[in-house]
Amino acid sequence: MSERGEKHLSPEDLAEREGVPLETVYKWNKMRTGPAFMRIGRHCRYRLADVIAWEKSRTIATGRTA
Repeated sequence: MSERGEKHLSPEDLAEREGVPLETVYKWNKMRTGPAFMRIGRHCRYRLADVIAWEKSRTIATGRTA
């Protein structure tokens, strides 16, 4: 965790969270279609808040009611 208590995910963590292969996460980075990420040295990290916001932006309303 960072000093402010923010959780940072590794590419492996993100792949596990989303249920996709690690290669998909790297493809999202290359094409800039995944969640915002930052570089810490040579490492790529994702703030959990950015991942959640990205997930919400990907939600598709079906118009159905439960």
